[in-house]
Amino acid sequence: MSSAKSPAGRVTLRDLARTLGVSVATVSNAYNRPDQLSPELRGRVLQVARELGYAGPDPLARSLRRGRSGVIGVVYDAPLDYAFADPAAAIFLGSLARVIQQEGLNLLLLACAQDASPVRGAGVDGLVVYCAPEGSELLDAVFERGLPTVLVDQQSRPHAVRVGIDDAGGARAAAAHLWAHGHRHIGVLCLELGPDPRSGEVSAAREAQLAYHTTAERLRGYREGAPGAALHPAEAERNTLEGGEAQARGLLLAHPELTALLCMSDVLAQGALRAAEALKLDVPGDLSVVGYDDLPGSAALGLTTVWQPTADKGAEVGRALLALLAGEAAADLSLPTRLSVRGSVGPAPLRATALPG
Repeated sequence: MSSAKSPAGRVTLRDLARTLGVSVATVSNAYNRPDQLSPELRGRVLQVARELGYAGPDPLARSLRRGRSGVIGVVYDAPLDYAFADPAAAIFLGSLARVIQQEGLNLLLLACAQDASPVRGAGVDGLVVYCAPEGSELLDAVFERGLPTVLVDQQSRPHAVRVGIDDAGGARAAAAHLWAHGHRHIGVLCLELGPDPRSGEVSAAREAQLAYHTTAERLRGYREGAPGAALHPAEAERNTLEGGEAQARGLLLAHPELTALLCMSDVLAQGALRAAEALKLDVPGDLSVVGYDDLPGSAALGLTTVWQPTADKGAEVGRALLALLAGEAAADLSLPTRLSVRGSVGPAPLRATALPG
């Protein structure tokens, strides 16, 4: 057999076909349509390919011929490592991946903290916007692509499908539960308000910059659920245990009258439980704490929290995107939330003295 290579020195599909004395289509079928060849012929093609150092069809060239990359981009407005540190994000992404991989598609995580260029340059067939500020350059870049797009927990937009949850309803139920237990002075541990995350109590000027739909909806729900309560919101720079602990401690020391904390995630709530322990506050005797998400492990902590169908949300996003890719219609969808009542909420105590620093 001749083993001539292309002038560039790299063995090509055509070189392999010439060496084997078969057609280019036969070699291509060995990789892309193995059912079209006998096992013996396919085995011979692959064996000679290994001997010649042929690496297989060029995936980029193949995708260009097909007009598809086989990749879905997930737009995430945060550093890449943050997506892996957030348990809710991991559940969502895993569920989304399970649905789309059934159609031979892959996920590409586009970490776009303060930078829309990954969206503009990504070779993807569709986009899932998992987290982006409303009215941002990032969202503009998404819609400029004109690709099948699914928005997750964002405001509805023309030419895109929205899948979300009843954020405000869940928050409303959480605040009403505290109100029913006599809590009138309540701290709120907020997720990021804008693309320039900050730490500390939220001023009126900072709240006016609120750009994340989820944060806005949950804050609205808290106020509606406890309309007569004094709410003191504080922003955590990131959704981390450390952020929750720091902001809870700061609020409780600055406002010793607080008897409860509403937390926009279970991660922040776990940080709040740490702060309570450090300040020697009994939960729920001295301080009630309510989370949001109902992550695995929250039940073991006895945390009262708002359950959201995170895995179902990921699956629904995947199904909506597959429908769009197939040229089919897909409708906006809002999934329900509910309050999971456990042991971290009790009657409001009297706050007679300042807390220990």
